[in-house]
Amino acid sequence: MDGRGCPPPVLPLCASVSLLGGLAFGYELAVISGALLPLQLDFGLSCSEQELLVGSLLLGALLASLVGGFFIDRYGRKQAILGSNLVLLAGSLSLGLAGSLVWLVLGRLAVGFGISLSSMACCIYVSELVGPQQRGVLVSLYEAGITVGILLSYTLNYALAGAAWGWRHMFGWAVAPALLQSLSLLFLPASSDETTAHKDLIPLQGGEVTKLGLGRPRYSFLDLFRARNNMRGRTTVGLGLVLFQQLTGQPNVLYYASTVFHSVGFHGGYSAILASVGLGVVKVAATLIAMGLVDRVGRRALLLAGCALMALSVSGIGLISFAVPMGSGPSCLAMPNATRQTGLPGDSGLLEGSAPPPMPRTSENQREPVLSAAKKTRLHPGAGEPSAPPLPAMSTALPAPTVPTPEHAPLRWTALVCMMVFVSAFSFGFGPVTWLVLSEIYPVEIRGRAFAFCNSFNWATNLFISLSFLDLIGAIGLSWTFLLYGLTAVLGVGFIYLFVPETKGQSLAEIDQQFQKRRFALSFDHEQNSAGVQYSRIKVSAAS
Repeated sequence: MDGRGCPPPVLPLCASVSLLGGLAFGYELAVISGALLPLQLDFGLSCSEQELLVGSLLLGALLASLVGGFFIDRYGRKQAILGSNLVLLAGSLSLGLAGSLVWLVLGRLAVGFGISLSSMACCIYVSELVGPQQRGVLVSLYEAGITVGILLSYTLNYALAGAAWGWRHMFGWAVAPALLQSLSLLFLPASSDETTAHKDLIPLQGGEVTKLGLGRPRYSFLDLFRARNNMRGRTTVGLGLVLFQQLTGQPNVLYYASTVFHSVGFHGGYSAILASVGLGVVKVAATLIAMGLVDRVGRRALLLAGCALMALSVSGIGLISFAVPMGSGPSCLAMPNATRQTGLPGDSGLLEGSAPPPMPRTSENQREPVLSAAKKTRLHPGAGEPSAPPLPAMSTALPAPTVPTPEHAPLRWTALVCMMVFVSAFSFGFGPVTWLVLSEIYPVEIRGRAFAFCNSFNWATNLFISLSFLDLIGAIGLSWTFLLYGLTAVLGVGFIYLFVPETKGQSLAEIDQQFQKRRFALSFDHEQNSAGVQYSRIKVSAAS
């Protein structure tokens, strides 16, 4: 080890684990968008059955977020990832070979459990194996993999759309990234202990020593809410980031993406394709930018900039919609279009469009699926997904947006720009950085349970925001709903400024000590320098 990170072979392997994990996550989130219409035709699925099929992945993910943390802490990060890949394999086989709705739902439940458990374990595992100079890039690579996986699923969905039993192949290909990731894991250590056991100093610029017998504290789940070692402050930071990530309305704002594209002159299926694929490309580009900046400008700066831009852009869409009606969204009860649909899901933000049949959606992002509230068939649009693009297309009719008029053209294009800015801001802010910070701020002994606890709020809030969208629009209107999201983003900026510390350039041990020395997160010096933290050789000579 060179003192600044891991041995060279570990870095590319960690990168592959992170990228392939995100790829599997994104692919599984989005694949239902292409498979739903043929499944509807083959099995004669009703609206409620389509919702059940789409939402079952969310239920599986919620279950994993509730119990997965205990598996991660008890059996280790590597074993948790390998186990999640086995569950994902079983779920994909159930989906690919399914002969009834029951097997489809069971398969989606297993897949949801697998990708949720894997997403938590991957971020923690990679953050513990690499040094502070590479941690931001490699953990953020998971988010980039999610978006690439979504776009890959769109491509395969299109290529297999006309094939006999094409939906079986769509589900089957999901095992490829999981198998490749498992292969990469075979060459990596189970934990940072194995890479540092031969050293007599704690590697402050690398992983953490976590061996038993070193006198490290033990934590129970209830310690997350106690003042001990400022655990309550850490939980405040984690929950705050997760809640503001969802309460800014990302899932629902993206639901209107195809409508915005249609309003500026892109008609028919092209508005849906441009909305999903076009914004998907924007998301990939923004995530890559975040990867390049996260270890240079820091996590805090990206969060502040991203949240501020989200506030401005979503408020802009809200103000514009006062003057330019955006039309209503699709209804599950509409007759399905004979044409193939491209409504898609995606984690962190892609967008949905749906010309042909839209339906309940799930979201990727970082892990944030959403069940669309298609069950409420009103004139208002249905709920969209969480962090990301829309996905499944149920039976749907394109929203009936108003015909573009010359006098409103500048405003419509401004709305389009605001939508692009919103997606970009989420993709270089909340999208990758939330999960990076969560993987850094908790002690190693409880990191899995703490991460899972925050993740469960992420999925639950995502579901709440999606299912309440129709009611909220019915009560205050679309424009005021978007302005409310903008206000929430402003509050998010305040929260980040006061409570979220900068962790760039610090080892996990240094971050842990910083939290222990400060009773409240807001007392952190935002320009901390790891060099200012005093460390001594820990009594581990015998064990190390």
